[in-house]
Amino acid sequence: MSQDDARERTLGGIYAFSAYLLWGVLPLYFFLLVPTGPFELVAWRIVLSLIFCALLITLTRSWRRLGGIMRQPRLLALTALGGALIYVNWQVFIYAALTNHVIETSLGYFINPIVTVLLGVLVLRERMRVTQWVAIGIAALAVGIIIVGYGSFPWIALTLAASFGTYGLVKKKYGPSVDAVSGLTLETVWLTPLAGIVLVVVANTSGLTMGAHGAWHTALLLLVGVATAVPLLLFSAGARRVPLTVVGLLQFVAPILQFLIGLLVLQEPMPLERWIGFALVWVALAVLTADSLRAARRSRRQVPEAPAPIGDVV
Repeated sequence: MSQDDARERTLGGIYAFSAYLLWGVLPLYFFLLVPTGPFELVAWRIVLSLIFCALLITLTRSWRRLGGIMRQPRLLALTALGGALIYVNWQVFIYAALTNHVIETSLGYFINPIVTVLLGVLVLRERMRVTQWVAIGIAALAVGIIIVGYGSFPWIALTLAASFGTYGLVKKKYGPSVDAVSGLTLETVWLTPLAGIVLVVVANTSGLTMGAHGAWHTALLLLVGVATAVPLLLFSAGARRVPLTVVGLLQFVAPILQFLIGLLVLQEPMPLERWIGFALVWVALAVLTADSLRAARRSRRQVPEAPAPIGDVV
């Protein structure tokens, strides 16, 4: 590996780690926005993300590229589906963060890699290795223990895992043709009418909090679009520079931080049944990660020495 390649990989690792770090501490940021409710907060997140992305597209002179994407009905339909999925994910995550269910959000993102593997089998017809089946079985047992022992269905965790896992699948379909900024722009364009309706409803019921709780609160609320877009852009920059196995390992940074925030900062309850459930999920992730690393090493050994033909993805 040349020095330039090594430097690019190092930068990629820093970018990806920074993205997951920011995603991990987002619950603390959302707590600073109280008394803004979850529905109003998601609505502002959509509107302000769209404004921030529009500024980025203007600065980078990328309107022509965005126009080219908008002339392709298939890509527009996929971004609309992606927008719907990310709305569900954002709404459930912010509701959970503002109602002291941060530990359950971490469970959702711990489960997410397992859901991704399962979607690959069910939707993409991929073949699963025995160890992957073992990991899914252990994770299912963990969810069962949490339901029976803790006495409640972990709907927040499972909704987050299902929505983000499916969102990742949809992004895989249009990701090669749509850059990160254009993708987020189109997703928020589709969601903006819904956000407008939500803001009107909130304004006529409990009242909007924007500008009503001092300059500090207003400034933080105005920055929610930046807080949404920056981690995505960092992740996009990192994912292009580092192997998928590195991204797979770094993705656990966010749920680990969320778990620690819920346990140590917010002091959410963690009874024995939940500890057992989480421990089993971590075992499942260890099995899945070890299998992924072994498969990646085997794949590298099987790569021929001759240059890849033109058009192959390297």
